[in-house]
Amino acid sequence: MNRQSKFPNTTTSVLSGAILTAALLFTASLRVHADDIDRCQRRVEHAEHELHEAIERHGRHSRQAEHERRELHEARERCWREQHRWWDEHEHRWRTERDWDERDHDRY
Repeated sequence: MNRQSKFPNTTTSVLSGAILTAALLFTASLRVHADDIDRCQRRVEHAEHELHEAIERHGRHSRQAEHERRELHEARERCWREQHRWWDEHEHRWRTERDWDERDHDRY
């Protein structure tokens, strides 16, 4: 008994290839998104570190500390624009409200 498929072999191959391609593109896009999130977090962590260093070396209200505050603000803004969230280095978590305090380091 010879059973024939409803689809020719070429159709099956093309369909299988399309499904495999879609799966690979999906996983690649997830990986790129995760990399973007990691880069965003690292930028904020770096800006936080630079601000702390400037405060230690030059004082809380120094020109250098003000510069680093602007850098931190830009890093948070970029995360917000790209991810609609920002990394809170003090609480070590992502925040989904645009509620950072520009003067938060004045308390520490």
